[in-house]
Amino acid sequence: MTLSRRSLFKYVGAGTAALTSVPVLAQEKSPKNPYLPEVWDENYDVVVVGGGGAGMAAALLASQNGAKPVIIERLPFAGGNTMAAQGQINAADPVRQPKQNIEDSPAKHAAQTLAAGDFRGDPARVKVLCDNAYSVITWLEGLGMEFKPTVHQMFGGLYPRAHSPAVPKGIGYTGVLSKALKERNVPFKLGYSVVEIYREQPWSGDVIGVKLQNSKGHTLNIKANKAVVLAAGGFSGNQYLRELHDPRTAGLGTDNLPGHTGDVMLAANRIGGYLVGMDFIQSTPGAPAGKKLKIILNSNVDGSIYVDKRGNRIVDEGARRDVIRDAVLGTPERYAYTVVDNNQYNSYNSAVHDAVERGIAIDEAWTAPTIKELAKKMGVDPEGLQKTIDRYNNVLIKNKEDPDFHKAPRNLTRKIAQGPFWACYTGMTVHHTMGGLNTNTKAQVLDATGTPIPRLYAAGEITGGIHGTNRVGGNALLDVFVFGRIAGENAAKESSR
Repeated sequence: MTLSRRSLFKYVGAGTAALTSVPVLAQEKSPKNPYLPEVWDENYDVVVVGGGGAGMAAALLASQNGAKPVIIERLPFAGGNTMAAQGQINAADPVRQPKQNIEDSPAKHAAQTLAAGDFRGDPARVKVLCDNAYSVITWLEGLGMEFKPTVHQMFGGLYPRAHSPAVPKGIGYTGVLSKALKERNVPFKLGYSVVEIYREQPWSGDVIGVKLQNSKGHTLNIKANKAVVLAAGGFSGNQYLRELHDPRTAGLGTDNLPGHTGDVMLAANRIGGYLVGMDFIQSTPGAPAGKKLKIILNSNVDGSIYVDKRGNRIVDEGARRDVIRDAVLGTPERYAYTVVDNNQYNSYNSAVHDAVERGIAIDEAWTAPTIKELAKKMGVDPEGLQKTIDRYNNVLIKNKEDPDFHKAPRNLTRKIAQGPFWACYTGMTVHHTMGGLNTNTKAQVLDATGTPIPRLYAAGEITGGIHGTNRVGGNALLDVFVFGRIAGENAAKESSR
């Protein structure tokens, strides 16, 4: 199965086309209040803003708990960043991990998550995140999601607990969720942005609903009888905002889909939602400046290495994402290369192979029968790269010890020895914003005093304070589904107005 970004969009568009029709409800007049519209165009029990994984999970749980939700999505298709994600999700797994002789637990997962974020994450929410991880796996499987039978340590994941979907990237998640939502007749409103969140008073009282606007300027006022759930993603696409908080991101692109500009987060801030961790912005391997494709050959850290233009290895491939970012951007060229052998390449899915094939066609990825021939195609010093590969295979792998960068022994089991060999550019792109709306373990949005804003919930990348300074690879989708479910269930349990 070969999936380009264009075909991926077509796949999701076809899967969600039946969800886009929303019945227009009778207009409802509200009591006179200068902060609220006089007329509501439509009303639902739970209004979910954002049609990615967090929003879909929230709407599904709201529906299963007796509420009538609607999903608002600014893009012309559902799925959001979840659809384009690499797809791995972390969980301490009592079934898969023992078969691989991997010792793990939710407590260990939580401890590593907190440490990876320099202990700037909220311990209470991290505990909820990790305690609910395996139940998310089984919940997804109950919806029809299929995962591979083994776990591994993914890029930036720090430990072998990443579950890879059988269907490449994130479309497996959005596919099963779209199907479940369709079966429950949950409507989507596509192509509408939220421009305002209505609250009884500017900084007090209940959240009442939202104001929408489409590309043609048409507006709708949507009332939430129970609650509003915000799941509209982060602000990676807002160049001004991200460079304001981290000037090091200047000149970097983003691998997020269009729409992650932080508009909904800022709308919530205007009615009292408090923002935390805004300086914490994560970059991951992608296309260097001036290049076109994001090609990922580093998903499994055991069997892949990063090298610079001189052929020298530059970092522990299993390190934190911010450590790898600094190593890549610290090269004179501000980019590096990922190198793997044929065994590693064949372990990746068809989406990776498709990206590599497209990269080869435009000289952004390369393959060759020998390391020196590969280096020549890459524009890397052949002698330097051969020396690095020989040392990696004959010293590091042989001795299960990395005196250069201290790569963990569990990630020193695969030689880079089986030709043909493969390589791609490894630049940096803005990938995830760890800052956003402060929430609690119930997914309620908090104000500057830590008080919940009545009837306002949030989940996913729009929130801040969970991951601290650095998000662990594989924890993003986990965050999306754990707190998306919590937000939807709690929103549905609010009393009707």
